[in-house]
Amino acid sequence: MPPRSTSKVVDVIDGCPAEKAGIKSGDRIISVNGHTIHDELDLFFYTHDEFLSIKIDRDGRRISKGIHKDEYEPIGLTLEPLKIKKCGNNCVFCFVSQLPRGLRRSLYVKDEDYRFSFLYGNYVTLSNLSEHDRKRIAEQRLSPLYISVHTTNPDLRRKMLGNRNSSDIMLELKELKSSGIRFHTQIVLCPGYNDRDELKRTINDLAGFYPYTMSIAVVPVGLTAHRRKKLDPVTGDDAKIALLQIESSQEKYIKKLGDPLVYGADELFIKAGVEFPDHSLYGDFPQIENGVGMIPDFIHRSKYIRLSSYDLSNKRFVTITGTSFFPYLERFIGMIRKRSKVRLELVPVTNALFGESVTVTGLLTGRDIIRELSKLSGSYDIVLLPDVLLRESDNILLDDLSIEDIRSTLNTEVRIIRSDPKGLINGMEESYEH
Repeated sequence: MPPRSTSKVVDVIDGCPAEKAGIKSGDRIISVNGHTIHDELDLFFYTHDEFLSIKIDRDGRRISKGIHKDEYEPIGLTLEPLKIKKCGNNCVFCFVSQLPRGLRRSLYVKDEDYRFSFLYGNYVTLSNLSEHDRKRIAEQRLSPLYISVHTTNPDLRRKMLGNRNSSDIMLELKELKSSGIRFHTQIVLCPGYNDRDELKRTINDLAGFYPYTMSIAVVPVGLTAHRRKKLDPVTGDDAKIALLQIESSQEKYIKKLGDPLVYGADELFIKAGVEFPDHSLYGDFPQIENGVGMIPDFIHRSKYIRLSSYDLSNKRFVTITGTSFFPYLERFIGMIRKRSKVRLELVPVTNALFGESVTVTGLLTGRDIIRELSKLSGSYDIVLLPDVLLRESDNILLDDLSIEDIRSTLNTEVRIIRSDPKGLINGMEESYEH
């Protein structure tokens, strides 16, 4: 079944080929050169030719338009947003099902849409693909995709997904490979389910699709204090065992393929209490947005940071972090303090909303931050908040508090900074650059 149509034009750029052809906001694109347009992906894929025959619907009337343009020149249309396909799984580890009540509605949406996987790197299980979807992925070369595999054992995967009708992931991956589609994969590690021998099997099976399998990430299951299903957390011993398996696989694949292929999430190293691998092992950091290599990359970048040329000693700064990243950021800030006169305080923030086991900075709330910084009231002039806290473009945090809410509650200046060493330095320099 094709996706619900989102082919209504919401914006036309002045002077663009579409505007010159007389296409207007409110028109609905029916087809381009005979190809039905369902959404912006179809529009992008079918508008590369120099001549386009476009059929539109304008207030119920069918109209034909012709466009002459340079090859690959954008036609200058914006269509309405994609209507996301919802997830029909009931995964034993689903983070959305572990959310407390009272958060904004969008946080409870479970997406399972291959288009968002291609466009934005969202992970999908491929459990709701139709034949139309499969044909479209192949025809439009929607590569790479980001796929949550978890296990290649079909019965175990259906159990973990809570979906008896889920297809065999190995068959799905085989079809993607035959169509020339590449994919990044992840395994959410759940003790007692897909660890140890099952983990070994899954890694080996996925490696069999190389180079179509571009990377494999092993990520420990995230558990909040609000979970209803019984599921064991990844312990330090679990993490050590998984990392030994990953390291053994990396050695084998580096020797065989010239590529480590499989990576452990940063959180596994923290839980195991072991050192991170060398920065060079991560290559081009294919899964850094999935928490794989973020800390090693930060440590690497911090070695080459140039400190501010400004005298920052007349301002008192404070910044925050989740408890897992605290030791690494504290080390960097300690180096800054030794080499300059900057007055910068670092505050680790415990996650009161999701529970202490959730330790990443990106899941902290405005209330968490206000609670901790209020204890230091009067000891700082400027608050520096990392951009990973923001969930939307309008400066809103997970609990719907805004940056302005934090600013007014603490009665102090608040700056949003990039979550890297240079971003911290730039945040302190900001008042000198304006």
